[in-house]
Amino acid sequence: MLFAVDASPTLLAVFRKRFPGVRTECAAAEDSSFFGRRFDGVVAWGLIFLLEEESQRRLIAKMAEALKPGGQLVFTAPHERVEWIDSITERPSRSLGAAEYERLLNEAGLKVTPGTTDEGENYYFYAVREQGQ
Repeated sequence: MLFAVDASPTLLAVFRKRFPGVRTECAAAEDSSFFGRRFDGVVAWGLIFLLEEESQRRLIAKMAEALKPGGQLVFTAPHERVEWIDSITERPSRSLGAAEYERLLNEAGLKVTPGTTDEGENYYFYAVREQGQ
């Protein structure tokens, strides 16, 4: 079963038309209750780096908490610590860098696995909640 959270009512309306069977919530990820559930997987594509540093830290911990044992987390952010203006949203963006993201993931009880970079130079961070947690 799929669930989706997005803060944009416009984007969510388009998503709902395309995927009417998916439960959705119009909310900022950092404010969402994540449907009061735990998940086998959480994907945050193109989101983390749009948040302020403290919000990134809280959201990573929140996503980790929402995972079942063995559940996997994937999110995108530049591998390096860098700040820029996002070309799509025109919002200030920031990557905390791989070392800090890995520290936060470990602190949240997740085991970091090797990430990948796609042809668009997006870096994917992967982590898994250990069994029994």
